[in-house]
Amino acid sequence: MEKAEKKLKLSTNSNSTLLPISSLYTFILHTICGLGLALAYWVAHNVYSVSLVNDPTQTLRLIWVIEAPIVILLFSGFRQHPNQCSYIKAVGRGLLGLPAGAIVNALGAIALGAPVGIQHFSKTANWSILMSVFTIVPTASVFGSSWIEWRRIFAHAKPNGPIDLLICLPAHGAVIGAWFGAWPMPLDWERPWQEWPICVSFGAMAGYMVGIVASFSISLFQKHLKKE
Repeated sequence: MEKAEKKLKLSTNSNSTLLPISSLYTFILHTICGLGLALAYWVAHNVYSVSLVNDPTQTLRLIWVIEAPIVILLFSGFRQHPNQCSYIKAVGRGLLGLPAGAIVNALGAIALGAPVGIQHFSKTANWSILMSVFTIVPTASVFGSSWIEWRRIFAHAKPNGPIDLLICLPAHGAVIGAWFGAWPMPLDWERPWQEWPICVSFGAMAGYMVGIVASFSISLFQKHLKKE
């Protein structure tokens, strides 16, 4: 009887763990995500001749259309409970998280003063989807609907391990970057890049990239300390 209980506990613990991740894969994942953003902006500028300043709607759409599949496919490989949740299911969770996260980000932006109206709808929608790619989608792909994990990542900001760092720091970086990016908007400079959501988008992407670098650096530093 005791042996059966031990086996049950071991199987439960093995299902509750995340798939391991090495420093090399951390670097590769971060690099691919960063290159995805760079590629999307290059396509927008060189293929479609648009930018965030002259056409924020189309540019943001191109960026999230390219970046979203990259994020979903990569993070789904490190889903929680891999023995219970298939890779396809994790991808499906990421896809469901995309519009759900967009709604949350849009409501948050509007609550903080983002313009409301038909003329701003497409801009806000595409910006919110991109923010969902940065914040909600990775968590949905890895942890699904586990409220405990969501609260730990976002409410308490307590990453536990390299995968948590992959999710937590870039997500918080994107939010903080967007917040700082919004500061120039009310200033009376009459610059075209001050319009919604241009500077906020630049801030979000810059913050996301800073979070990526910080995530990899901290993960590498922690592994170095463990070796010592």
